[in-house]
Amino acid sequence: MPDATQAGTLARTHEGKPGLPRGRSRLPAPDVRASQLQRLRRAAIAAVAESGYAAVTVADIVRRARVSRAAFYVHFADKEDCFLAATGEGRQLMAGRVVTATRALPAGTADETVLEAGFRAFLEFLADEPAFARVFYVDMPAAGPRAIERLDAAARRFADMTARWHHRARARHPEWPAVPDEAYLGLAGATAELVRFGVHGGQTHALPRLEGTLVSLHLAVLAARPWPVAPPAPVAPVAPTP
Repeated sequence: MPDATQAGTLARTHEGKPGLPRGRSRLPAPDVRASQLQRLRRAAIAAVAESGYAAVTVADIVRRARVSRAAFYVHFADKEDCFLAATGEGRQLMAGRVVTATRALPAGTADETVLEAGFRAFLEFLADEPAFARVFYVDMPAAGPRAIERLDAAARRFADMTARWHHRARARHPEWPAVPDEAYLGLAGATAELVRFGVHGGQTHALPRLEGTLVSLHLAVLAARPWPVAPPAPVAPVAPTP
């Protein structure tokens, strides 16, 4: 796992740094609570990305967050509660990055370009947040039934976003096929599995390279688009026979 300076903003902890100011310089109570929450969520991502969910303790989280154990229990019931809050924040930011990227496009942008922009934003977010990517796509299944429910909800949201894009696109492309709802969920699962494979293999930084594959996969299913023909591999020159 990369060090804290390379793990992304969602894993940026305060380990080894001062705690929250006290005395005359202390922050107002609402600011203290907000800072504690952010510190604890970031610390949970960093700790789980480094050691795995099962090995992490509340003590690990509060040490990285530089807050007290008592403060932890003001905000969270247990480690699972903190972990789900941390991954939930990351999931919302990830979806928000996609929505922002697609809404920024001018009216009338080609539907294929909208799809490309959405995948580019999604993959670049994960590449920028490697600790979160590992936690969400590798560690979540080991965190229990509630975490698995969150993964299922994320897949459904991804499927819903794809379905909305497809329904709008079909109004302009009536030749594109209608598909059952299960197709959108299947594409969400295929996308997650490709991402998980890359993250687990230590290639989170290279996830943006999946953009072309994922766009082509979605267009093959949702637009009956033939798979792009790959350019022929370059042939090494053959030395002339003397």
